[in-house]
Amino acid sequence: MTGSNIFNVVETTIADIHAAFAAGTLTARQLVQMYLDRIEAYDKQGPAINAIISLNPNALAEADRLDEAFLSGGMVGPMHGIPLIMKDQADVKDMPTTLGSVLFEGHMPDRDCFVAGKLKQAGAIFIGKATLGEMGAGDTHGSLFGSTKSVYDLERTAGGSSGGSGASASANFATACIGQEGFASIRRPSIWNGINGMRPTAGLVSRAGVYAGWPTINGSLGPMARTVTDLAKLLDGMVGYDPADPITAHGVGRAPDSYAAMLDANALKGARIGVLRESMGFKAEPDSDDFAKVTEVFDKAVADLRAAGADIVDPVEIPGLKDLLSKRARNGEDEDIAFRDYAAGSANSPFASREEIMASPLFADVSQGVKDRWNNKQAPGAFEGYMKAREELMTRFLVVMADHKLDAIVHKAVEHTPTLIKDGINPPFVDQKGAPHINTFLIFVPSVVVPAGFTRDDLPAGITFLGRPYDDANMLRFAYAYEQATHHRRVPASCP
Repeated sequence: MTGSNIFNVVETTIADIHAAFAAGTLTARQLVQMYLDRIEAYDKQGPAINAIISLNPNALAEADRLDEAFLSGGMVGPMHGIPLIMKDQADVKDMPTTLGSVLFEGHMPDRDCFVAGKLKQAGAIFIGKATLGEMGAGDTHGSLFGSTKSVYDLERTAGGSSGGSGASASANFATACIGQEGFASIRRPSIWNGINGMRPTAGLVSRAGVYAGWPTINGSLGPMARTVTDLAKLLDGMVGYDPADPITAHGVGRAPDSYAAMLDANALKGARIGVLRESMGFKAEPDSDDFAKVTEVFDKAVADLRAAGADIVDPVEIPGLKDLLSKRARNGEDEDIAFRDYAAGSANSPFASREEIMASPLFADVSQGVKDRWNNKQAPGAFEGYMKAREELMTRFLVVMADHKLDAIVHKAVEHTPTLIKDGINPPFVDQKGAPHINTFLIFVPSVVVPAGFTRDDLPAGITFLGRPYDDANMLRFAYAYEQATHHRRVPASCP
């Protein structure tokens, strides 16, 4: 590969890569090496984004195998030779699953989670595991690695808990990445790093081999990518029924043959979009200047939706929204069972139960977000109250959609700009600021975030498309149409 044939890995897409494979100007080995070189240059040195926990020692060998297969019979599947990075909460064979914690340092589960196995069968290459909010909690700080930086401002957090996946995709450390969301863990780091992200409707994507899975139901793996097209292509490779995760029974018959095939740049023409303006972000400060800066970007986005042909209903209100959201609660018993099941399936889990983890002297070293979550004592009946509130909010949400004949609701992706790392690791431990969580409160709805540009002080902001249960295809279509009309994605100067 010399002269005009040198492949430019920055901002490349799955389609670009497959075209280069077909033209004979690129091999999977060359591509993997380019990404590894970028990780070496920008994650460990230079801006030191600190988004990667581990690299796959067999990535180049896997690329060689795929290159041989390509020469003898063509592409092995729709993800042939595509390098991906997985949030270090899901198992990928030959790499540790550390959960970003000293508690799990060196933990080798020796298996692929269902999604990793499915994507590998389609030809994907997992080149690394990304940093995360320790044990899947909060912004991306962890006792094992420190803190991950936003690619747009190195003093600020990448968000979380899938911050490493968000920063990696934006810094072009892989073609696309996978995150996991139980609160706002895909959507916030996606926007704070200027990429697209999606938390699919629960039941489309299996959590087998993933920390924080069944019998809890609020968490889901989801795609994170620089383009909506690649977001949809990655989702295509992730969905499917898995008897090891009973929630996927809900998704049977709910997914199209291909989400990517349904994308349409004109999808917003005639679509009825409701604008939800009420502040609902976690610990948001609606009277602050920072909130106002995000609102300015959001107002422009609403105008752009109208210009793209959408029929805008502005505003729409969901009665009692904030009061219902305040009733969110956890089911500690289900979380204990979920961890025991995860540990039982691992070849080498250092702990068999959450009780063992909390009894470990190493627990004193974990990040504040983990301590806050695990020591969270709820009032008796709190979870039952949440279940009732969830059902009530779903009904009110669907009534608003029906009364206004809406195809989607749009709200701010995050109501604040990325917070400073120093404020997240020192008292009062600012964490997850401004993150809406209506989708993971309802659980069975899709939510897609798209970059909407930058504030007047040059920090990223975005919008969310929120839809009815299992209307993931239309949320992706609207996101794609908005992306094609605006093209707000910007390569971070920190990782040229």
